[in-house]
Amino acid sequence: MPFENSPEKDRFFSRLTTIPGIKPMPSVGDWILIRVDNPSDLARKVNRRLEPGTMRVPRGVDGAVRVQVSHPRDNERLFQTLRDVTRPDRRAV
Repeated sequence: MPFENSPEKDRFFSRLTTIPGIKPMPSVGDWILIRVDNPSDLARKVNRRLEPGTMRVPRGVDGAVRVQVSHPRDNERLFQTLRDVTRPDRRAV
């Protein structure tokens, strides 16, 4: 099922905006481009926790990763993972 112009893409996009350091950008198709500080590091962490290819670093776009909009339960897993891996380490305080 394509999620290009779906309520799920809008919902997922809105959820992503609530994570500090994550800046989703208006995107075409069923992908969302996300501006982040360390794209390769973030993609590696997310892909290790979920599955390879969940998050990709697009060529020619500095400071960004992209994710594909999927079914709500999969998007929620990705959201929770992003929130976990971007959370500041409170032990360092």
